[in-house]
Amino acid sequence: MTQLAFQPLLPLAGFQVGHHTDTVHGTGTTVVLCPEGCVGGVDVRGGAPGTRETALLDPACKVDVVHGVSLSGGSAFGLGTADGVMRWLAERGFGYDTGTARVPIVPGAIIYDLSVGPRTGNAKPTPTAESGYAACENARPDHVLEGCVGAGIGATVGKFLGMAQCSKGGVGGAALYAEQGLKVGALVVVNALGNIGTGARILAGARDHHTNAYVDIQHLWSMTDPGPPAALGNTTIGAVLTNAQLTKAEMTKVAQMAHSGISRTIQPSHTPHDGDTLFALATGEQPADPGQIGTLAALCVAEAIVRAVQNACSLFGIPAASDVESRPIG
Repeated sequence: MTQLAFQPLLPLAGFQVGHHTDTVHGTGTTVVLCPEGCVGGVDVRGGAPGTRETALLDPACKVDVVHGVSLSGGSAFGLGTADGVMRWLAERGFGYDTGTARVPIVPGAIIYDLSVGPRTGNAKPTPTAESGYAACENARPDHVLEGCVGAGIGATVGKFLGMAQCSKGGVGGAALYAEQGLKVGALVVVNALGNIGTGARILAGARDHHTNAYVDIQHLWSMTDPGPPAALGNTTIGAVLTNAQLTKAEMTKVAQMAHSGISRTIQPSHTPHDGDTLFALATGEQPADPGQIGTLAALCVAEAIVRAVQNACSLFGIPAASDVESRPIG
């Protein structure tokens, strides 16, 4: 049996990834483009989601094509970035043919990053439709930037004890190439309430106020009653990309299975204070089993989450994983 090894997210033919990064205010937008259209699914597991057009991806609904996905900062304000993605696609003739016009189908999801970066009065500037358009202009088919770019610039993790004790999150990507030419990848914006870890080791998360060592949030929350988390703005969002030939219902199952990658690397995950959402997109080139694709997707999501914090850098006074020594749990 061939041993699978993680690869850079691209090339996955038919997809492009682009970022627009506001380095001044600590927010941004990341887009996944599939202009020729692909089959899409979605699964929302968090208790505080911010999404757009997810109902359309229900297998019972008519339209079964997606032309792009917008992943943005800015909380609910950032949902407007999808308007810019739609405009970019429409200007180039891409979209669902309604008979009288082509309408680009662009679902989206957002993270809460309003607590990061400078503010103007009582407000923080947030991504707009122009941010989504600019991210499309920056999209490339041959590489994916990771870390503190796009929607990941304002992402943070381990916020259970508050923003003063959290760590930097970001954007990460990973891919696996299986036999028969099957390719599966994942792009994830990591902005979790919980810690990020592999096995029994914390890689990034909540830090002790005095020692700066990581604190085991899962143990703290399960063994004591510290009250509600100090920072309520969270959410991990992303997209699974594949060249598999699957139906809308099967891609919904792939999105569901992909959430296992979140559960493996974020502790705790899918909390009432996270809006964890994963899209799944397939170009339909290779016949495939949805269970195999879902299994590979979960592995890619887990690896992408780890890469997001490993490639993050310290910003706005928030330390990155590279600045804090990881430690075993317990």
